Amino acid sequence: MGRGTVELVDLLVLLGMGAVIPIGLALIDEPGLARLRRHWPLAAVPGALSLWLPRGGLATGSAVLYALGTLAVAAHVPVRLARTRSLAPHEIAVLTALAAPSVAGLALVAERSGHELFGFDLDILALTVPHFHYAGFTAALVAGLVCRAVPDSRAARWAALSVPVGTLLVLAGYFVDDWAELVGTAVLTTGMWLVGLLTWRDLRPRVRAGGDRGGGDGGDGPGDGDGRHRTTAALLGVSGAVLAVTMLLALWWALGEASGLPHPTLGWMAATHGVGNALGFALCSLLAWRRLARPQENAR
Repeated sequence: MGRGTVELVDLLVLLGMGAVIPIGLALIDEPGLARLRRHWPLAAVPGALSLWLPRGGLATGSAVLYALGTLAVAAHVPVRLARTRSLAPHEIAVLTALAAPSVAGLALVAERSGHELFGFDLDILALTVPHFHYAGFTAALVAGLVCRAVPDSRAARWAALSVPVGTLLVLAGYFVDDWAELVGTAVLTTGMWLVGLLTWRDLRPRVRAGGDRGGGDGGDGPGDGDGRHRTTAALLGVSGAVLAVTMLLALWWALGEASGLPHPTLGWMAATHGVGNALGFALCSLLAWRRLARPQENAR
């Protein structure tokens, strides 16, 4: 990757570390996550520092501190599973969200140390870090929230399953070949398009009208009767609409990698697919769901 692309990817990772993860954790009703979120800067600050240090011992040590924070998040997977004893689609999505940052943390440690983990070159490891902040953590979490908010929708249940499955298939494709990665991208894209469709068609109008409070994780839902519903609906609308373009780009890139057909460069993908998913989808959707959660928190 060129220097400009590296700097852009690092900025997207910084956003994931400093904003996306802590906002997302606040949307998961799991005992212990609130305390972990309060202490998240102890992981995020050294993680951010590792990106700007030259590869070596100091950068690796800083990355390890971030990886330990992501492992603390992942440790809630078995705890939550034992507590809920549920493998409903929305729960599978939430469990995937809790586990995904640890993959990013491991990739960050390897990349900052200059170690080609499992034989992957350093550029692939560097791109794995934002991928598992956004496609792994945010996409799975939002798919789970949408599924809880539209519980009777078969499309919502499929989205809550296909986003985690697609993310895992993309990861598996790293170890198999580009065609396997294309299959994973297709499954993930299908799930994300469904999330976008449900957000735009079902949730956005309900919030805009100040409608009923549906079921996000921990009681979050698409009702907002405190005068802020238009802004929240706009954030939901942007997050849903942007997926139509960004995931099409992902399919184009994966198809090109597998078939040899012309396709965007990594730099172009970072500037379009990466920025669009980070700002247009992840940040807008999490801010919208966070706004939906606050009236319920204030009522407790």
